[in-house]
Amino acid sequence: MGWIEYISDAITYIENNILNELTIEDIAKQAYVSPFYFQKGFSMLCGFSVGEYIRQRRLTLAGSEVVSTDNRIIDIALKYGYDSPDSFTRAFTRFHGATPTAVRKEGAVIKSFASLKIKFTLEGGYIMDYKITEKEAFTVLGELKKFKYDTAFKEIPKFWDEYYQAGKGDVVCGMYGISIDESKGCDEFEYIIADDYVPWKEIPDGFVTKTIPKHTWAVFPCKGAMPKSLHDLNTKIFSEWLPNCNNYEIAAGYNIELYSNTDDYPNGNQDENYYCEMWIPVKKK
Repeated sequence: MGWIEYISDAITYIENNILNELTIEDIAKQAYVSPFYFQKGFSMLCGFSVGEYIRQRRLTLAGSEVVSTDNRIIDIALKYGYDSPDSFTRAFTRFHGATPTAVRKEGAVIKSFASLKIKFTLEGGYIMDYKITEKEAFTVLGELKKFKYDTAFKEIPKFWDEYYQAGKGDVVCGMYGISIDESKGCDEFEYIIADDYVPWKEIPDGFVTKTIPKHTWAVFPCKGAMPKSLHDLNTKIFSEWLPNCNNYEIAAGYNIELYSNTDDYPNGNQDENYYCEMWIPVKKK
């Protein structure tokens, strides 16, 4: 079995357990990958997070139950994982555009979010460059922050903007953007804007060090204006490279983005020739 089949198994697991407590760790086990990379790959393939998928599927089923049964709203709320009628009503209204009461009494229109079906499609037809390299453990210095999986895509660019606006780029220029999920947590991961750590130099206030373990890495070159070029590369890795890679699979909860110096390009990281790399830890199947 490969990546696409594993993702399909994970979706089946979600659907079969939609009324039970679902954790990212348990879901990711179905795909034989870390929670970090499962959520990253799922978002790249599907266009929304795992949490969003679960919420919208539950609200779809809840809406159908409001329409088709006489069950109490509080009972439906509890069945689909909401602690109170108020929290259920707010979520229901955001999704369906009407309250449960309005749907039941006034026949308001409800929405349906269909379950995912993974299908093979004929795509690609282009050469995707990468290399496999061994790298010893190394230590970086930078500013670290935790992010929720569901909002990281929007929040991490803000983190970079705030970082440079505060003048911290004069201390650590931001050679790396590294995602770290050492604990394989369900809700959040660490992200550090970093440079290589120089041991004999003092660690500035507000900055920390992190040691990245020795790994085998798949290194993907990326060329073009940021962040679109990097986002497109991520999508290709999970939709093209990983499903077709017969020798390697993702090994651990680290993701490294290695950036060139923007001063080397006329238009900085918006230059059409701007170069960066994506590093993903891998192991042989």
